[in-house]
Amino acid sequence: MTRISRRALATRASKLALQAAVGLGGAMATRGAAATAHAAPPAPTPCQKQATAPVKTGFEKLRDANYAPLKGHKVGVIANVASVDAALRSIVDCLHDAPSVQLHAVFGPEHGFRGSMREGFSEPETQDPQTGCTVYDIYAKSGDALKSILKKSGITLLMFDVQDTGSRFYTYIWTLFDCMVACAQLGLPLLVLDRPNPISGTDASGPVLDPALSSFVGRTPIALRHGMTVAELARLFNAAFMPALAGKAATLDVVRMEGWQRGMFFEDTGLTWCPPSPNMPSPLTALVYPGTCLFEGTSFSVGRGTTMPFLYLGSAGVDGRIWAEQAAAAGCAGAAFRDVWFTPQVDPFKNTLLHGLHCAVMDRTVFDPVATGMTLLSTGRRLAGPAFWRGNGKTFDQLCGSRKIRPLLDHGADATALAATWQADLDRFRALRHTHLLY
Repeated sequence: MTRISRRALATRASKLALQAAVGLGGAMATRGAAATAHAAPPAPTPCQKQATAPVKTGFEKLRDANYAPLKGHKVGVIANVASVDAALRSIVDCLHDAPSVQLHAVFGPEHGFRGSMREGFSEPETQDPQTGCTVYDIYAKSGDALKSILKKSGITLLMFDVQDTGSRFYTYIWTLFDCMVACAQLGLPLLVLDRPNPISGTDASGPVLDPALSSFVGRTPIALRHGMTVAELARLFNAAFMPALAGKAATLDVVRMEGWQRGMFFEDTGLTWCPPSPNMPSPLTALVYPGTCLFEGTSFSVGRGTTMPFLYLGSAGVDGRIWAEQAAAAGCAGAAFRDVWFTPQVDPFKNTLLHGLHCAVMDRTVFDPVATGMTLLSTGRRLAGPAFWRGNGKTFDQLCGSRKIRPLLDHGADATALAATWQADLDRFRALRHTHLLY
């Protein structure tokens, strides 16, 4: 019998332990460089497009260029809690520390620059303790009020870098729009730094806004799911709407991303999701949002004040089990439903036990948030009766962008019949959209 040294036995035991740990798929933690060398990253799911390298945002590209477009300017930036670099550092702090940049002011949209306020509110004008810059509140400001703030700030260039969600009624793109009008009229140059559309940018879908319903959840005729990035939207706004609204186009420049492809969902970008608003905790929330946010115009809760905003929908007077069964029977591609009970912790349903459903995305590559939302509205309306609508229905019409949908839902129309009402307008928007795409 060959003798084996204690050192050899120890080495063999260590290798066996390592193999066992790796064989368990990482369930056992291992230490040292050997574990790092053998551990393999999880394979992407079939519905994922795996990025070969992290996408570079417009800000990262601007920094790579040593902030050249900002040279000689007193810079103001529209930013919020999700305006970060790849290391999750606020771009405002990065700009402040850059020797070649004169950061002069910060402008906060809905929820505020630091994201501390709930929907419909913003942070008051204050001084940022980190940079010493004045932070101006521009939420829902437009016209002379907005121009007055921009002039008061003393800036000579305005920059926009805020994460969008891909839905028309998400207000950050309308802060951009209103600032474009103001910049065009003031002769103030505008620089838009691009970020990914988190729900992909392959196509547009849903109703196109009726101009008669213009509001801060939709200023101009774009589709509910616009399928564009913020820089692409800025280009479209500038060409299609600024000359009529402002008398001329804005002096607009954009900084494109590097590595972003239209078919990418946010999880494919290699970037870290930072919630751009309190009830947008994940890219999955953003994906369902174009459809389920329409319930803000109904008497139902959209799950605000729970851990599943826009994924939970419900009411005190609906049978969630029946609703989930009817929604499933209607056939929503890539989605599944189950009944849930939940108690929101914020108004208007604070501390009220509600019954409803959980809208679960099973395959995001075929999931259509607008069609799913319309199906849930149709089935929910049948269960709830006329009490389904919030107030006189104006809120729903503004969110939807159309006065045609609500009466059809009252008469039992399904998602296919509803889509037929907006198809011609959608085709026209798709043609306009195509001329302003960057990727």
